Amino acid sequence: MAETLKKGSRVTGAARDKLAADLKRKYDDGASIRALAEETGRSYGFVHRMLSESGVTLRGRGGATRGKKPPSD
Repeated sequence: MAETLKKGSRVTGAARDKLAADLKRKYDDGASIRALAEETGRSYGFVHRMLSESGVTLRGRGGATRGKKPPSD
């Protein structure tokens, strides 16, 4: 998507469907939600909501996680 949306502008109808499909494709190709938000000029929450509405299985957070350490031999 070359053009960025005007911040805060309402996205409805066919434009919303097109945006959702575009975000879904890019996310599935490995783009992060933050990168997509920056690219489109929208908030992280907006992009997250659009992906969720599109039925995307969101990836877990990257980096170190807190949890049980594997047993050391």
